[in-house]
Amino acid sequence: MSAASDDGLDDEPAYRWPIPPAEGWTADDLDRIPGLPPHTELIDGSLVFRSPQTAFHTRCMRLLENTLLGQVPDHLDVMREMTVTLDAKNRPEPDVLVLLLEANTGPDQTWYKPEDVILAVEVVSADSLERDREVKPRKYAAAGVPHFWRVEQDEDRGFPVVYVYELDPATKSYGLTGIFHDRLKVSVPFDIEIDLTAVDRRGR
Repeated sequence: MSAASDDGLDDEPAYRWPIPPAEGWTADDLDRIPGLPPHTELIDGSLVFRSPQTAFHTRCMRLLENTLLGQVPDHLDVMREMTVTLDAKNRPEPDVLVLLLEANTGPDQTWYKPEDVILAVEVVSADSLERDREVKPRKYAAAGVPHFWRVEQDEDRGFPVVYVYELDPATKSYGLTGIFHDRLKVSVPFDIEIDLTAVDRRGR
């Protein structure tokens, strides 16, 4: 008898990957398809699965979320890893979001509308370079999200580098307004100051 038979693995039902309809998946399908991996996104009607996160990616999200929560005005909120339904075929999941406080509808909420999002942040991973640098910011801009940050790792020192973009409403495209090393300091969408060298520090 094989080892698989001994430990009962042969008794496990084989996972069946969801077969998309001819027209592709829709944003609403993300809440209905059984067995999807956590943090599955929808891009152009196709499901996108996330690879295991690196320590840098997780620490960046923690630093940004915690710092923004300490500085955000009362009418705004900060969320992490929540999807945004841009349209019927696109429901990406920014790593960190700043949104209108009134956009929160309750504990079972799974997505936000783009008009409620003030800032979308993507921490670039090796498996998401093209999506985070090109595809997703283009879609956020087209949907009218006014501010976008792209975070990458400084190869020499390992600290985050933040590329800050602001929406040109006339062209529905982002313009780069700054590249921040060591310390990020901006006045829009509100006064924000983040010590990027603190990415590996733990709170006390």
